[in-house]
Amino acid sequence: MTVTIGIARETAPGERRVAVTPETCKKLVTAGAKVRVERGLGDGAHFPDAAYAEAGAQLVDGSDDARAEADIALCVQPPGPDAIARLKRGAVLVGSLQPEADPARAEALRANDIVAFPLERLPRTTRAQAMDVLSSQAGMAGYKAVLIGAQLAPRFFPMLTTAAGTIRPSKVLVVGAGVAGLQAVATARRLGAQVECFDVRPETREQIESLGGKFLDLGVSAAGEGGYARQLTDEERAEQQRRLGEHLKGIDVIVCTAAVPGRPAPKIISAAMVAGMKPGSVIVDLAAETGGNCELTRPGETVDSNGVTIAGPLNLASSGALHASEMYARNVFNFVSLLLKDGALVFDWEDELLAKTVWPERPAS
Repeated sequence: MTVTIGIARETAPGERRVAVTPETCKKLVTAGAKVRVERGLGDGAHFPDAAYAEAGAQLVDGSDDARAEADIALCVQPPGPDAIARLKRGAVLVGSLQPEADPARAEALRANDIVAFPLERLPRTTRAQAMDVLSSQAGMAGYKAVLIGAQLAPRFFPMLTTAAGTIRPSKVLVVGAGVAGLQAVATARRLGAQVECFDVRPETREQIESLGGKFLDLGVSAAGEGGYARQLTDEERAEQQRRLGEHLKGIDVIVCTAAVPGRPAPKIISAAMVAGMKPGSVIVDLAAETGGNCELTRPGETVDSNGVTIAGPLNLASSGALHASEMYARNVFNFVSLLLKDGALVFDWEDELLAKTVWPERPAS
């Protein structure tokens, strides 16, 4: 029996990315699946309907038609509870779903027996890298954040020697050396800035320096398990903030990217630190969606605090929708390929990538 895969247009405000591109659509069709795509799916990411049709997709009108009787539904942002209730009972849903963040969404998934695969739950293993949507989208966000900082800053990033004298390069500090942070380091260096990166995990030094940045050592380590940072003690945080506050007085642009999975973003830059920064400085807070690394960040807004500009952009990956979609769709295709065996839908619960990603969790056999 042919597996039907349905993809509807994203409805979240400002979301332009897609979970399937013409490239991955063709691969799914080649794998034996029937792909149904809502008309206009790729308009925001510049993938025309004709490209999907050429790739073998069936174009349909309306989100319900695209998902009607779909064995597998793909998405970027999670569908609302009503849309989930209209999915085929027992269908598979793959995307960035965050079921724990919305009780109504979680209940809708349970009530309709949906086999949900929230890709943010994917184990961080070497084999899973090709499916890692968090990393692929964070890369785009880190790149865009630096461009926002350069646009808001009243300074050049590179050093310039002109007839009017020499312009000194901007000093950029990236907070957090995850995927977004490292991409920010690389981008700021390409623009010619002097770049430092602060991370409480000392093992990130080599990665930062390999990209041309300088590791900012504040004498506080929060190395944790699985490559993530642990939470600091009150004493460690106080010492970290004292040293960081002094350092920020000479910084022109800060890009904040620090996050702790499943928790609000750690508050690293206090209002007092911002008050000590020089006028014209800029803070771009990528952690705004989970509360922000800066105490004064307002999610979705750009504000001024005594001459310091603080931007809290949301869903930055969507602003680079074409390339972000290409990466996201390849991640999704690689994961869905684990479910397709000879054109049929098969669940191999011995595969840790399926067993550890599925929600609700399956009891151990």
